[in-house]
Amino acid sequence: MIAFVSGPVAAVGPDTAVVEVGGIGMAVQCAPNTLAGLRVGQPTRLATSLVVREDSLTLYGFADDDERQVFELLQTASGVGPRLAQAMLAVHSPDALRLAVATGDEKSLTAVPGIGKKGAQRLLLELKDRLGEPVGRPGGPAAPVSGWSDQLHTALVGLGYAPREAEDAVAAVAPQAEAAVAAGGSPQVAQLLRAALQTLNRAR
Repeated sequence: MIAFVSGPVAAVGPDTAVVEVGGIGMAVQCAPNTLAGLRVGQPTRLATSLVVREDSLTLYGFADDDERQVFELLQTASGVGPRLAQAMLAVHSPDALRLAVATGDEKSLTAVPGIGKKGAQRLLLELKDRLGEPVGRPGGPAAPVSGWSDQLHTALVGLGYAPREAEDAVAAVAPQAEAAVAAGGSPQVAQLLRAALQTLNRAR
């Protein structure tokens, strides 16, 4: 198993980062909030989980070991593959997921694309004794990002929404991003992504 990759970032795409490791470019599938913290040419260290299929080897990358552990635990639930597990971590931090499961918060799980009411109920039941208690990092803020609207639009399209739907959701959360800038801060893509997903769920 490849536990982590470390080296300069060679490229960043909508759902993949390429990290140069010993002269080899390792393609790593990452959630939008992880990609948001990467910069081409800058060194990084990503915790990784290798998913082996008959026709593919896919390396998934995470900001830290806690995210990777939760990613792997989520897949022990029936019906949860690596893509859905990554989508759950794109919407919620590890502690937010632990809190949702511990408190039976069905609504938080249905905010994830691909999880309906029945699926959320099943996950709450199956994961109750697997994720453990929150460890004190609720929210999991992502690194500040310039060009937040492009990052957010790309993330939503990567999660399966149509470009027009993504544009409408970006417009809906623009006041929240502008308020952060007006207060002297930077828009947090992970927080904006959660808000945009809530907007999309209400529209459907």
